[in-house]
Amino acid sequence: MIEDEAPAGAEPERPSRSARKRAAEALQRLGVRLVTLRETELAALDLPEELLAALREARRLNSRSAQARQRQYIGKLMRSVDPEPIEQALEARTGNPLHRAKMPR
Repeated sequence: MIEDEAPAGAEPERPSRSARKRAAEALQRLGVRLVTLRETELAALDLPEELLAALREARRLNSRSAQARQRQYIGKLMRSVDPEPIEQALEARTGNPLHRAKMPR
């Protein structure tokens, strides 16, 4: 038996702590990108009401520390949402998955 193989019935390995942190940070960045959307665009994404309220609150906040806390909260809420439809909608909105900023006038 090869040592790298897990015995039958063994649990699969969990992702490393670093991998879990990278995934959480990616969801947080995606959530922060949602803050820039208009209300009609957010409504089209069919997001949970709690996440919509957090996104609206993030727009209202002025202090850096309050914004940082709100980003963390948005990231937490994003973990319960499927990110694929959101990413697809944002890509369709910009027309280019690599282009994330607004076009210059």
